[in-house]
Amino acid sequence: MRYFLHLAYDGTRFHGWQIQPGTLTVQQELDRCLSQILRQPVYSLGSGRTDSGVHASHQVAHFDAELPEGLDLDTLLYRLNRALPADMRGYLVHPVPPTAHARFDARVRTYEYHVRLVPDPFAAPHALYLDRSPDVTAMNEAAAYLIGDHDFTSFSKVGGSEKHYRCLCYEAGWHPTPGGVIFRIRANRFVRGMVRLVVGTLLTVGKGKLTPDEFREVFQSLNRVHASGAAKAQGLFLCRVEYPAGLVPTELLPTGLPYFAG
Repeated sequence: MRYFLHLAYDGTRFHGWQIQPGTLTVQQELDRCLSQILRQPVYSLGSGRTDSGVHASHQVAHFDAELPEGLDLDTLLYRLNRALPADMRGYLVHPVPPTAHARFDARVRTYEYHVRLVPDPFAAPHALYLDRSPDVTAMNEAAAYLIGDHDFTSFSKVGGSEKHYRCLCYEAGWHPTPGGVIFRIRANRFVRGMVRLVVGTLLTVGKGKLTPDEFREVFQSLNRVHASGAAKAQGLFLCRVEYPAGLVPTELLPTGLPYFAG
C-alpha cells in the first residue's frame, strides 16, 4: 500500500533532505523511524530535495508499506511523532493510489524566504538578518519579471540534472511582516538553486546596486555568471505542495497551521 505523509522540519542541523553517506539528513531520519515502527524496510521519496540548512513547513513524501495488524493510520502518526527528533513533525498520513508519486504528481510548489530587519536571536536560524531595510518597491518591480513561463538558467546552479530550465511562475513578490519581509514564489517546478539565487539577486536590487531593468537583463541573459550570489540557506522554507484534486484530502490538513491554509 502506498501512503502520502505530510510533514515539517527545521533544516538547521540536517544536510538536506536526501540520504547521503556519512551525514544526517531528513530522509534518513524519516526512513529510520518508519522502518522501526512498521517493522519492515521503508524508503520514502519526497516532493522535492531541500538543500542543507533549508526548512520545510509543508513537505510531502510517499512510502510503500503494509501496516502491521492492529495499527491504524492515527496510531502510526502518533508513534512516528514520538520517534522523530524534535525538529521533525508529521501532520497527516493517508493512503493514495499505488501509482501516486509525491514528486511527479505535485503540480505547484511554494517557497518563502524570510528576511528579518530587527535582530532576534530566536529567529536567527530561520531568517536572513539585514541591518538596513531594502527597497521593497524596487524588489517587487523586479520580481514581476519572473511571473510567466520563462527560462530560469540565469538563476540555476551549475551541475544540475535538469533536462530544461523552463518554469511556469504563478506568483513572485515581497510581503512586509512585523520586523521583516518575506519573499514568496509559487511555480509548477523549480530548478536547482533557483530560489536562493533569485532572492540573492533581488536583494541586490533592494540595496540599490541593481535596477529592476538590470535585473530583467540578468534574467533574460540566460547566463549564470550575471546573477548575484545565492542568499543563505537558513531563510528558505518549502511551505506548500499542491496536487491534483482528489489526491490529497485537504479537509484533513491542519487548518490551524498557516502553511496549510488556502
